[in-house]
Amino acid sequence: MGAGKSSVARHLSELLGWRVEDTDRWVRREQGWRSIADIFTTHGEAFFRERETAALRSLQWHKRTIVATGGGIVLRPENCELLRTLGAVVLLTAGDEVLYERVSRNRSRPLLHTEDPRATLCALLRSREPLYRACADFVVDTSALTHAEVARRTLAGVREQFPDFALN
Repeated sequence: MGAGKSSVARHLSELLGWRVEDTDRWVRREQGWRSIADIFTTHGEAFFRERETAALRSLQWHKRTIVATGGGIVLRPENCELLRTLGAVVLLTAGDEVLYERVSRNRSRPLLHTEDPRATLCALLRSREPLYRACADFVVDTSALTHAEVARRTLAGVREQFPDFALN
């Protein structure tokens, strides 16, 4: 949450000429463009997580596609398996303070509608970090980088980790 997944995906798309699929956007489109907060309120988090998995399944046969996911995608173990079938899995990170500064600009994050959003964010990060790291092929820290710089580092990482992976 707040690491820049969607923005970096758009930059990667420009660099590679690939399409972008965002699982949050996929779920919103499927649910009549309702907001994530509304989907959480109406159907609950479990329903939303099911729809994220459906989004990943729908992308299994797509080629030359960059997939941006929501931060909770790793909460279902099958999602990591699905992500790996789609290609390289990159974890974008940033320091707690950087992430909080970024996400606090957006009041539509349902998991942060708490009495202490900063503490909630830190708790989410601590509980999810092992899941993120177990799922990722490599990590890019976005704390002090522009989205374009993160995209270039991501491409370099993919080329280094997977020299036989065709990017063009």
